[in-house]
Formats: sequence, C-alpha cells, structure tokens
Amino acid sequence: MAIVVLVLWLFTAGAGFYLLVTSSLGRAGTPDPEAAAPAAQPTAASAAQPAAAPGVSAAQPAAAARPQAPPQREASRREARRAARERWDPPSLTAARKAPVLPGARSVLEFAHPACGLVGLAFWLGFTLIHARGLGWIAFGLIALTACLGLAWFTANVRAARPGDGGRPAPYFSGRLMVLHGCAAAVTITLAALAALVIRG
Repeated sequence: MAIVVLVLWLFTAGAGFYLLVTSSLGRAGTPDPEAAAPAAQPTAASAAQPAAAPGVSAAQPAAAARPQAPPQREASRREARRAARERWDPPSLTAARKAPVLPGARSVLEFAHPACGLVGLAFWLGFTLIHARGLGWIAFGLIALTACLGLAWFTANVRAARPGDGGRPAPYFSGRLMVLHGCAAAVTITLAALAALVIRG
C-alpha cells in the first residue's frame, strides 16, 4: 500500500508541477513596457500644451508657463550613473526592485505549498523503504499541511480575482487540472493515513 501511495503522490506532484507550468503565474504582475509607453506619450504631450485663450498665440502661453514651473534639482553624479545603469535593465529586474522586501501571503503560499509537498514526498519515500511508522506520520502531517496551504492559496487567488482589487493580479490556472490535482491529493491523503495505521515498522 505504501508503494501505491508513493505512486499517487508522484502523480499529484506531477499534476501540480504541470499546473504551475501552464499557468500565468510567471507573467502575473509583470508590467508591459511597450504597452505603457504609448499610453504615457499622449498624456505628456497634452500636459506640455496648455489650452490657449482666444486671440492668444501658442507661443505666449508656453512662455508664460515657464516661470511658473517649479525649479528642477540637478541630479547628482551618483544618481546619473545609477540611471544610466538601470536604463538597460529588463522589466522583471525593475519589478523585483520595486517589490516590497517582505513577501505577501500569496507569495509565501506559492513557495510553501509545493515545498511542503516535496519534503513530505521524501519522508514517505523513506517510510516506503524502511517502514518506520514515525516517518509515515511525519509524511502524513506534511501532506495534510500541504493540502491546507493549497486551499489557502486557492482562496487567496479567488479573492484577488474579484473586481476592484488593486493589488497583485490573480494568476490563471486550468480548472480541469486543478480538479485533477485536488482529487489526487485527497485520495493520497486518505491512503497515506490508512497506510501509516496499517503498516507496522
């Protein structure tokens, strides 16, 4: 029975890995610089051209607007060198620099859910090889924790997908793969509990 649970666990982990690969998780929250640049240009152009009063030429408002503009502080040499270096940075590096130092709950769950599953799989492999009941119960506890983390991650993504949420956009996952992954995990948890109870070290 331990081997059956091991095969099921491997299948569940494979389905979860394929779910991550086919999702939009890697592209979620990454700004598109090409799409943002054309949208910013008309705004800057319209801000630079104030509406002229009737009978006033376009050069007169521009000349009148110059003294009202706030004086700009000259950038120091260090800031100029940093700007020159960061000009060629890819969008992913720029987004990583602007990200908060402490990760959010969803980022922690994205890491913790597969990590606990893989560690639990390693404990179950040891239980399958030497039939030590302690390893089996540790693996069962880890797979139960993995399931709880997965449900919490799913709930967080559902809440993030609601309209009006100004935070990080929710990634897209295939519905069929999620159902397959969840059902395989439920069967694995049940059989792992039975195997840990029945098999004696």
